[in-house]
Amino acid sequence: MIYFTQLIYIKEGQEEVFHQFENIAIPLIEKYNGQLLLRIRPTDDSFIEQQITKPYEIHLVAFDNEQDFVAFSQDESRRQFLHLKEQAVKESILIQGVRL
Repeated sequence: MIYFTQLIYIKEGQEEVFHQFENIAIPLIEKYNGQLLLRIRPTDDSFIEQQITKPYEIHLVAFDNEQDFVAFSQDESRRQFLHLKEQAVKESILIQGVRL
């Protein structure tokens, strides 16, 4: 099992466009042996300490292996809507890990 944590930063006023993309992309995760384990939209009061800007959302996703993640990333129906992600997302940080 391989895990990905993504910190997602949205361009101001593009939240609805981001939601449109997520409504397409998130259901595809299961098609590629993945699970959305957490989807968090943090608030200012949920931070104890921070050295970076608060992300709009934090996702924790697990896939059986890296090949499944790559297949998800290259899914043709997802790729058709990447323009929504590009319009809405200012920046994202992807952190890869494994369970110890």
